[in-house]
Amino acid sequence: MANNNSTKKRIRQAAKRNMRNSQNKSALRTASKKLLSLLDAKAEIKSDEVVALQNNFAKTVDKVAKNNVIHWKKAARLKSRMAKKVNSALA
Repeated sequence: MANNNSTKKRIRQAAKRNMRNSQNKSALRTASKKLLSLLDAKAEIKSDEVVALQNNFAKTVDKVAKNNVIHWKKAARLKSRMAKKVNSALA
């Protein structure tokens, strides 16, 4: 158990950061799943929807990387791989 005020504060800060980071990771996974499910549908892929979801995914990845939840190189790798999938689905 925390004995002094500074450790109590650090515990509170860590809890806040943990909650914020988990929300950001969840938003990232959600954006990824939405885009991948649309690409997997294969029925009628509307390029407008795909581009909008890809932009949303890239925006989410950049936000998460900016806050150091994921590494910036991982963010670049995720965006690149997703762009490859989108391009192959639209081709």
